[in-house]
This record gives sequence, C-alpha cells and structure tokens, in this order.
Amino acid sequence: MIQTADARPEKVRERTCIGCRKRSSPTDLLRMTVSGGLVLPDPEHRAPGRGAHLHPATGCLDLAERRKAFPRAFKVAGPLDITLVRELVERQQ
Repeated sequence: MIQTADARPEKVRERTCIGCRKRSSPTDLLRMTVSGGLVLPDPEHRAPGRGAHLHPATGCLDLAERRKAFPRAFKVAGPLDITLVRELVERQQ
C-alpha cells in the first residue's frame, strides 16, 4: 500500500463566522447552504454548493442578520429566509 503525504501538513483549516467575523475550526461552526431563497443548515457539512459558516449562537446570528451578511456570503441578490437556521440555533442553546 502506498501512503501519500499531505501537500501542506502545517495548514490548519479555519473558517470565518459571518456574524462576529472571528475565525474558528469548521467543527465549531454551523455550515449553511442556500436553496431557492431559503438558508438551510448543514450540520454534517455534506450539502453541495456554496457554504457559509456561523457560530451556533443567537448573538452571531443576530449580527449576521443585522449586517446583511447572508446574501453577501452566498453571493445572491435579495433577502434570504433564515427561519430554519434560527430554529436550529435557538434549539441548540
């Protein structure tokens, strides 16, 4: 069996929360995708398409909503429905 080395072993994966703009490990953040104007939570980090990350806290969710970060993060025009994400975040707290 052939073992391959990682191309960049020193690189640590980090993502930026669209609410507070702090960098964290992807395991600490909730990944979201968008489909038909609806923001869908992706807790397993498996859904296809462009993703955005958010700390699973109502403070970060409120900041992202106030700053209109969702359309910018997903590169779509117009408002997006975040009710499913809000329900998940509130349930986790």
